[in-house]
This record gives sequence, C-alpha cells and structure tokens, in this order.
Amino acid sequence: MDFFQLKGGIIHAENLPLTVLAETYGTPCYIYSAGTLRRHARVFREGLSALPKVHCAFAVKANPNLAILRILAKEGYGADVVSGGELARALAAGMAAEDIVFSGVGKTAAEMRDGLKADIGQFNIESIEEGHELAAIAAEMGKCPAVTLRINPDVDAATHAKISTGKAENKFGVAIDHAADIFAELAGHSSLNMRGVAVHIGSQLLSLNPLKMAFERVGNLVQQLRERGLTISHVDLGGGIGVPYKDGEVPPSPAEYGAMVADVTRNWDVTLMFEPGRVIAGNAGVMLTRVIRVKQGHGDPFVVVDGAMNDLARPALYDAYHDFVPVQPDGTNMMANIVGPICETGDTFARNRPIGAVKAGDLAIFRTAGAYGATMASTYNSRALVPEILVDGDQHALVADRIDPATIMAAERLPDWLD
Repeated sequence: MDFFQLKGGIIHAENLPLTVLAETYGTPCYIYSAGTLRRHARVFREGLSALPKVHCAFAVKANPNLAILRILAKEGYGADVVSGGELARALAAGMAAEDIVFSGVGKTAAEMRDGLKADIGQFNIESIEEGHELAAIAAEMGKCPAVTLRINPDVDAATHAKISTGKAENKFGVAIDHAADIFAELAGHSSLNMRGVAVHIGSQLLSLNPLKMAFERVGNLVQQLRERGLTISHVDLGGGIGVPYKDGEVPPSPAEYGAMVADVTRNWDVTLMFEPGRVIAGNAGVMLTRVIRVKQGHGDPFVVVDGAMNDLARPALYDAYHDFVPVQPDGTNMMANIVGPICETGDTFARNRPIGAVKAGDLAIFRTAGAYGATMASTYNSRALVPEILVDGDQHALVADRIDPATIMAAERLPDWLD
C-alpha cells in the first residue's frame, strides 16, 4: 500500500495534488511519501516480530537521500552501506555508527579506515584477501571490528541476471564449500572479531523458495563452524524481498517472510540481521513527468515525456516495468510507446502498452520509483540532475536540488594549452 491515491480526479501524494507539486518544482522530479516510508518500515519490522533477536539496516543503495535516511533512522533502522560515501550519508542522517553494516566486494583501504574510525557496528567481508587486509589495518589502528564473512550459497534467486548475487559465477562472497576454512583462518587474527556469516542472493525476489534454500545452506554452515569450536553470534540474511511493479505480481509479505525465517532459524540462537531496501522505499516514491508531445509512430503513437533514461534508468538497464499513470485520468485509454527525449533508442520506458490516454502538456507518473530511481540518475545528454521532493501529510520540501547543466559545466575546466 502507498499514499499516492486518486482524489477528486487528481492523483495526490498524501494530502497534496501532484498538479500543485509540478507547478512548484517543475518536471521531471521524484516525489516521496514520508507516510508510506514509515508504514513500510513498521510493517517489515512487524513481520519479524516472532524472531527473538533482530537488527534491521536499510540498504542505503536503494535510496540514499538524507531525508529518507533520517525518517528511517527515526524508525529505528540502521544502515547497510557499500561505499565511503554511503557511510558518510548514513552518519549525517543520524544513523548510529553501531547500527551501520559495511558491505560490498570492493572496499578500499581508505574506506575500511573510515569505517574503523567511525566505530561502525559490523563489516561484511567478501573474500579472504579482504579479511587479511582489514585485519592489518585494524591492528595498525588499534581496533578490533565485528566481522561477518559473506557466503555465496550458489542459489539462483530467479530474478534479473544483473541483480542476482548468490550464484557461483557472481562476484559476491566466498564459495560455501570453502567458507569454513576461510572463516577459521580469519578468526586467527586477534584484530578481528569474527562473529558470524552473511548472505544476500539478489534483489526483487517474488518467491521465498530461493531464500529458504540459501538460509538452509547457511544454517548447515553455522553448525559446521560451531563444531569446529568457532563462535557464531550473528547471521546477516540480507534483503531481496520484491515489490509489485505491475498487476499480477504478488511478492511475499513481510509476515510470510518472517514466518519462513523463524522456521528455518529456530535452532540457530543468533542475532538475525536484515538489509531491506526496495521493500521499504520502492512504492514510497514516484517520478512525476510531463508529456512533451504525442508523436504518430509506424504503429502505436510515441508518448514523448520530459523524464528520460538518465532520470529513471531501470527500464533501459533491466527492461524493468514501471506503471505509467496520468495524474488527471479522463477514463479513456490508448495504446502507446512511452519514450524520453534522450538520443538513444534505449530511452524507452514502455512499448505497445495500454495506458490511460494522455496528450501534450498532461502530467503522468511512473510508479514504484522510490528505490533505485534518483540514486541511479545521471546527467547524460547534458541534462539537469533530477530533483527530489518529500511530502509528509500537507507539508512538502525540496530534499535534493535540480542541478542544472550550467552548474554541472561550471565544475569542468579547460586546460591552459587549449586557450
């Protein structure tokens, strides 16, 4: 459920008509609903209520906007970060350092030092090489960070190939067959508190079966590690629960997910850690756009909007579906190709899709754009960087500026020899 609803013939963000927000901030832009974020954060936690010891860290990569992170910090969420920049954002947003988990396969030495200086709660390391490097840096700094070893369970998440992370050929984690030996070797470092294992098999999962299979394999590994006299107090189960992008998609609910986790982990006696991202933020945001013109095509017409692949990259990257809805629907429909103004055929949001009828000047939204939307935006074709707006009841605020081409160009330099 979200709070982008049709009221009086106009789609509203909570209590505000999107027509008013378009007049105030221009298009394209992202609109976020604070009420939806809070609701989703609470529903996810409630789904885990049967579990005795739980830690929730929002996957910052899904939406790193400071206002979004501040809302989730107030809801008791920590942060799952994958770069020094995300670490800085989480701290700036008020997330407690002890509630921050640093994941990612390519942490640099500088990023490790940043995490150690901040005294973050946990590093999820992804290779024996990374573990030895972290140990050396921690010893040099007089630190002993809590660490989990990320496992690659070789489970197909049955999601898009570019967001699958738990198959043997993926770059993430260590092979589960070698994990016990790697863990034991790293546990020999006095500068590492090797306290558990982590797993994350992919994003936008619409079935619990792959997750259950992965968790069962992790449970077997936990038993093996304990049989070798190693202490396991924490297991990070990652994120990955999908959201409905289109009619007919029915992802697992947090309650269903929590029940499965409770069953699989009932004898583990650990703190279970979770990294939800899309399931919290996905339906809490839309991209608001305006129709430039409707152009007759060879078959269906092209609806050309002012939002583009640089603003919302998922359709171009993953052939992802985002529902396209007129802000003021008149009850009629049309078949259309929905495209942006960028000089690439890849700048296509939908082909041969039935939509509510639109014409030049009309406003429309791409739904379910609160995760992996603005955070993946670029300035390709020297376009402005898309702004972000937060709505909370009848309040609204610009939470990320529209950075115009002139500002972007001002950061570039011509070398003296070209004068």
